Amino acid sequence: LACDPVGTGLLEAVAHYHREQIWWVRLFLLMPDHVHALIAVAPDRRLDRTVRAWKSYAAQQYGAEWQSGFFDHRIRAGASLDEKAAYIRLNPVRAGLVVEPDSWPWVWTPPEAPAVPWS
Repeated sequence: LACDPVGTGLLEAVAHYHREQIWWVRLFLLMPDHVHALIAVAPDRRLDRTVRAWKSYAAQQYGAEWQSGFFDHRIRAGASLDEKAAYIRLNPVRAGLVVEPDSWPWVWTPPEAPAVPWS
């Protein structure tokens, strides 16, 4: 997943979903064989269906191969959100892929604060 052209396409699809307000991304990080994301979806959307649709699109467009399902964790406090973001950013370091988190190129964060309309 974390190589061209697949990685670039996946991150473009992440940004597209964000711009279209299908989801709101705080952080999306590709690893070679999985992804980590901090996202929110509108109350009238289901997270599982939204992720499934994105994975289906990514498979068709970029040849990404996915396991069925995914693991999710609800974050209820701002401090927990910051802890999860730090954990995600360190994933490539822990895997020995880079020395510093900022050296990992396969990450997307929105250019603006991810303002969620219902928060």
